[in-house]
Amino acid sequence: MKIYGVALLAFCFLLGKFIGNLLGALIGINGDVGGVGFGMLLLILGNLYLKRKGLLAPLTEKGILFWSSMYIPVVVAMSATQNVKAAISEGPIAIIVGVLVTVTGFFLVPLISKIGRKKQND
Repeated sequence: MKIYGVALLAFCFLLGKFIGNLLGALIGINGDVGGVGFGMLLLILGNLYLKRKGLLAPLTEKGILFWSSMYIPVVVAMSATQNVKAAISEGPIAIIVGVLVTVTGFFLVPLISKIGRKKQND
């Protein structure tokens, strides 16, 4: 069962890395800017799209759920290896962006919670 969904995960990861590298090139950085995060977002959106269209077999859905839950620790591990000291020494933008993303996440929790409750009531 766990092999199901790997193709979607791989596609989303590779497309996310491509977008991250493209974004890095556009802003003048020789590297990936958020590719893993873009990949996770694409995985979520792809999963929702396939569910709504009824194109997911139960085994595939379970496989995607397994791999998406494995993807989050990978993102955390990759983030932990970033050079935080170099990012901070380049200017306050790293701190500003980090705080902004964290605060935005806190404000989105009630919205996401409402979406979850609405799905349960339907």
